[in-house]
Amino acid sequence: MRVNGTHYRTVWLEGSTVRLIDQRRLPFAFEILSLRTYQETAEAIRDMAVRGAGAIGVAAGFGMAQAALAAPDGAVDAALARAASALRATRPTARNLFYAIERIEAVVAGPAAPAAKRARAGEAAQALADEDARAGERIGEIGQPLLPSPASVLTHCNAGWLAFADWGTALAPIYRAHRDGKAVSVFATETRPRAQGARLTAWELAQEGVPCTLIPDTAAGSAMRQGLVNLVLVGADRIAANGDVANKIGTYQLAVLARTHRIPFYVAAPTSTIDLGCPSGDEIPIEQRADDEVVWTEGLTAEGRPARIRISPDGSRVRNWAFDVTPAEYLTGLVTERGVIRAELRAIAELMHA
Repeated sequence: MRVNGTHYRTVWLEGSTVRLIDQRRLPFAFEILSLRTYQETAEAIRDMAVRGAGAIGVAAGFGMAQAALAAPDGAVDAALARAASALRATRPTARNLFYAIERIEAVVAGPAAPAAKRARAGEAAQALADEDARAGERIGEIGQPLLPSPASVLTHCNAGWLAFADWGTALAPIYRAHRDGKAVSVFATETRPRAQGARLTAWELAQEGVPCTLIPDTAAGSAMRQGLVNLVLVGADRIAANGDVANKIGTYQLAVLARTHRIPFYVAAPTSTIDLGCPSGDEIPIEQRADDEVVWTEGLTAEGRPARIRISPDGSRVRNWAFDVTPAEYLTGLVTERGVIRAELRAIAELMHA
């Protein structure tokens, strides 16, 4: 996607250095981090400098490549094992992160010269990033016919270009429709407590020239009741074998509201987000993050200075679930790079084994 007219990927590898857009600084500053070791890459994932299922998967793949490239002869396998352990420990919910690590491990497994293992790790990580970008573009092509013209789409959190190597998932059909000349506008929820909708989605859509209206999370039901929403389109961090979906906290209530108001509710995600080893949403690990994300907020003052302020009383009790699970029955369908399917066990199994 474009930033001030220049194309960028969210994360990429230059030599043995991982380069990525620091999402913590957006939308107030556009900065690119340079991460020279897999430990630095793991910390960037943990600290949400890079976020979004696909993007952290790509970053993890590049982190594995970094470990292989830096390892001395005779120690490549051990270095990859240490890197895999560190990267797996960063964030538990997004399937793409584990998928990426498993891909690199499988490619490098077995007897081979150290130089060959390093080359395989680097090539596999780059291939994974390219596949992620192509999957997002394909989701855009397959998903755009779901949007009427004019279309008013409600989305939650950020499942756009910043959340993947390129194009994204939930925003990809919107970008494709916009470029194809459809009249498309978006309602973006602010997505407390990290405000990915306010800080990332609204910024992305502005860069692409797509009209966007930012609304409080609690306004979604009212917007639906007023007939302002044609379609709800969100991403996913993990999809269970039965079609249950883990996504940013607040997704479940949007699905319930969409059903109440008879509005189509689609989840867009690549097949790398589907976890056939996870029978249902009950088995998806849900990350709980620090209390500070809820009781503090940050932004710019009226004078344009960065500031961090407390918004709740000292000593407030907090539960900060990063994700929730939406049962498959609430989904109109899943939009993948291989087609639109029903969110059900048989359809998902056929898709994955095709």
